[in-house]
Amino acid sequence: MRTRPQQSGFTLIEILVTVTIIGIIIGVAVLSMNVRSDDEALDTERRRLASLIETIQNEGMLQGREFGIEFMISAYRFVEFDPLSRQWAEVPGDELYRLRELPEGLEFELYVEERRVELDDDPRKLTDPDEKMSSTATAYAPHLFVFASGESTVYELHVWRPMTDARLVMRGDILGQIEFGENDET
Repeated sequence: MRTRPQQSGFTLIEILVTVTIIGIIIGVAVLSMNVRSDDEALDTERRRLASLIETIQNEGMLQGREFGIEFMISAYRFVEFDPLSRQWAEVPGDELYRLRELPEGLEFELYVEERRVELDDDPRKLTDPDEKMSSTATAYAPHLFVFASGESTVYELHVWRPMTDARLVMRGDILGQIEFGENDET
């Protein structure tokens, strides 16, 4: 009687199942890393802005200056009120308060006193000395005010990524206190 030699090895089905399981595990790991990095970018920008607002609040109180913040869809800038000309102007000679753009893919959504503010793509003109104010012209005003007393405009700012709808919230009260929230707290 002849015995058949035993075959050793894996069947095609066993190999396919193993490859599929490994692919699923790698896919889940990659997706969770991308979500985490999105949240980190959102949080980094939110914290950077909060830090700049706190800095400008302190500077305003110490020096008796009035500041404002103008938001665009994916940028923001700080402005200062000049009491002599009674107009808003860019903060002179301070690189800290320059126009700042968000990383690609991030945007702002602003609510002032619970009303959504329509944001522009580009900064608005502060003043034009050659242009006379007509009765229909609107004087420039920033979205948020930071007063020398430490008080500020009540706002809720969303830093979000439209592609994934990931968003983080920053709120400011009248006393200039800033708190962070999540998307589900809106």
